[in-house]
Amino acid sequence: MTLPHPAPGHDPSRRSALGFLGAVPLAAGGLLAAPAAAKANDVLSGSGWIPKDLRPGGAFDRYVKELADKDQFSGTVMIANRGRPVLARAYGWADKESKVPNKIDTIYALASASKPFTGLAVVQLVQQGKLRFYDLVSKHLDGLPAGMAEHITVHHLLTHTSGLGDARRPGEKPPPEKVYDSYEEQMADFWANLRTFELEFAPGTKKAYSSTGYTLLGELVAKVSGTSLQAYIRQNIFLPAGMKDSAYYDRRQWLANDRIAHPYMYQKDGTRVDAVRNLDKGSVYGDAGQGSNSARGWMGTGGGNGFSTAPDLVRFAVALQGGKLASRPYTELYVNGKISAKPLREDSSGNSVRGENFQAYGPVASIYNSQRIITHGGGAGGISTSWSVYLDMDWTAVILSNYDLQSIEPIIALERRLITGA
Repeated sequence: MTLPHPAPGHDPSRRSALGFLGAVPLAAGGLLAAPAAAKANDVLSGSGWIPKDLRPGGAFDRYVKELADKDQFSGTVMIANRGRPVLARAYGWADKESKVPNKIDTIYALASASKPFTGLAVVQLVQQGKLRFYDLVSKHLDGLPAGMAEHITVHHLLTHTSGLGDARRPGEKPPPEKVYDSYEEQMADFWANLRTFELEFAPGTKKAYSSTGYTLLGELVAKVSGTSLQAYIRQNIFLPAGMKDSAYYDRRQWLANDRIAHPYMYQKDGTRVDAVRNLDKGSVYGDAGQGSNSARGWMGTGGGNGFSTAPDLVRFAVALQGGKLASRPYTELYVNGKISAKPLREDSSGNSVRGENFQAYGPVASIYNSQRIITHGGGAGGISTSWSVYLDMDWTAVILSNYDLQSIEPIIALERRLITGA
């Protein structure tokens, strides 16, 4: 069968799909044993048993290409086994104006998918004896209102149980159209608005997702480590993991570096606009029409918008599981669920899958079809990201898109089913 022609930036050759096999080191150990569910058309390779639907030309590959051909997906996908990519594809444009295509190693803004780096930084500092999970945040940071200072612990912030939430109330946040020209200005506004917050509930009594809480954790990392959050994560997570292209780039670098994808925000009239070049424009998806644009911030914080590539996120999975980023006991603390979260929904095909979600110290810890997964996604105007590490199966899946949030949800659902055999 002849496949239809690809979208711009995509090379359908085997070299394109498998060319990064040597670029990411294998995890330690020998071949995987053949799973009981291995089918006749599955293939045993140096990475273990590879289901046919995850290989080039398989169901996953065809589905993502179909979305890209309809202009419903722009970005990079990578499926890896034991740190070795099995499938890698790139579609669409990183910069339409300059005619720069997305590539396998294009750098993407992660939105909230970089929260787990903040959580891991905290876990590292606990391992070093500089923090305790039960510490009140006010032990290390000044300036919190009394109601917060007396009750919120590091554990509360890590598990989204602090009571801060992210509700929009008058005076709580700067107007969504505000553009920052320095990190100092950005964080000064954060602190000014934090002092106007009222807790939504008593810390530890409920769970409510809080980017505000993770931004505060970023400030905690900076204070305790004696360096900026961004520098700490680069020196202690990105570089030890071999994530050479990952960083917290500022808006000036976002514009100047042609390897960094520009987010394309869907508008009410059906068009998409470049978020970095159009700071006066805002998102429609994922923000209740509030018109936010993450490029208005100068630089990512503990709450999100670090930058990475698909190969780098596979390297992160390998380094984490190999004990390079924390000792084994603290790695287990990092990945294991602490707080029960929302139950898993039916997947996009209506299949009910037995499972449950928990909040770990940064990632979401899921049980899906009897398999353990740590994962996190991110969504903002023109940004849709997801990375997942299948802890007991040696699979990693990365989906990075510079289109809006809705474009990757069905891809994630298919990824889950095909990897776990649901």
